[in-house]
Amino acid sequence: AGTQRARASAQTSLHIPYGDGDGEKLDVYFPTDPSGTFPVLVYIHGGYWQCLSKDESGFAAPPLVSQGVAVVAVGYDIAPKGHMDAMVLQVRRSLAFLVERYSGIRGIYLCGHSAGAHLAAMVLSTDWTEYGVAPDIKGAVLVSGVYDLEPILHTYVNDALNMSREVAQRNSPMLCITPAVPTAAACEVLVAVAQHDSPEFRRQSQEYSQALRAAGWSVSLLDIAGVDHFDIIEKLSEESYVLTQV
Repeated sequence: AGTQRARASAQTSLHIPYGDGDGEKLDVYFPTDPSGTFPVLVYIHGGYWQCLSKDESGFAAPPLVSQGVAVVAVGYDIAPKGHMDAMVLQVRRSLAFLVERYSGIRGIYLCGHSAGAHLAAMVLSTDWTEYGVAPDIKGAVLVSGVYDLEPILHTYVNDALNMSREVAQRNSPMLCITPAVPTAAACEVLVAVAQHDSPEFRRQSQEYSQALRAAGWSVSLLDIAGVDHFDIIEKLSEESYVLTQV
């Protein structure tokens, strides 16, 4: 419902292809007053890499577009069609596309929830020379994320993903933290976790934020009281919610 409301009220461009694949599309919610340049929040949805889509990802747009921020919801091929390597590449390519397509972007802020926070974290370790662009990523809000895929190998989550140990390792943000180069040092990372997240989510959030900090990144860990794994992100539709404000 939040997405429908956002699509009805905001100036939007929906289903823009950033690649040739069926799933390689994104939705752009433009700011109410797009005065030339604007910051962009790129939202990457969760769903354990196998459900949900960009079409449920517009709920965060209304409070932000009213403040002059564009919101982009990224689609990617979920499992079983999509494989972990491919999803990571798709999200990276979607950012390269955005930078090339919209000259008015003044800074990119990544936001991902759960599996989407994993994909956003993988974006932070991208070698952009391969893409011929250098996205100006000013911040990342990683919400209730998964940063080490190894524990997932032996769970039902991997039934659709079918990851080998090698795939899990090379796609674990914990294991591919790059030292913060000067540009990355200017990127503020906010790792958010819910009070009622499971112990594993809470542990991974703490360990990943510590590892980033040790590598020279600018990181803060936000432990949000009174929310669980789902409403921690759903409440982004509310202007007064702490994460929306941040």
